[in-house]
Amino acid sequence: MKCITKIYSTIVPLFLDNIDTDQIIPARFLTATDKKDFGKNLFVDLRYGANKEIIPNFILNRPEFKFSEILLVGENFGCGSSREHAPWALLGHGFKAVVAISFAEIFKNNALKNGLLPITLSRKTIEKINGEIKDNPKIKMQIYLDKQTVIWQGDEYFFEINPFAKKCLLQGLDDIGYTLSFTKEIENYEKKIY
Repeated sequence: MKCITKIYSTIVPLFLDNIDTDQIIPARFLTATDKKDFGKNLFVDLRYGANKEIIPNFILNRPEFKFSEILLVGENFGCGSSREHAPWALLGHGFKAVVAISFAEIFKNNALKNGLLPITLSRKTIEKINGEIKDNPKIKMQIYLDKQTVIWQGDEYFFEINPFAKKCLLQGLDDIGYTLSFTKEIENYEKKIY
């Protein structure tokens, strides 16, 4: 995984509640077992028509959001199935963080374990950010994982994160990578007991 310390980016405002994992990445694309190419099918049924034509007014198809690394959504993001492919698709598209009012718990855990930062802010704050992006889509948000803060238009917002997940994200390690970081200690212990 890539380390996450600071994210400085424009935001894609997909301010909807109850976006489920089948909308994020439909089940028909879940045949692969690696993370490659899932980004191209992110929100595919919302981005493209029946004949695979681009739907120009869908937010991810708008040129001003092409390189955004932050997705802004409503409540209960990632509900539905427990597919790990949902964070893979978001990461594959280029997102590093999702800012929401709330997350489905399984999605949140999958995101953290795959290097995608889920941030929870209040509805009032997210509605404010969403409105200001509509007025000026070029505004950038700053996210500092070490301080657990989001800075938007000069205002600072604190967010909660599991301390172990935070440590892994800052170091760019998944659970296995974290365990392997203790290889020397494990080897020394094995020498002592065998």
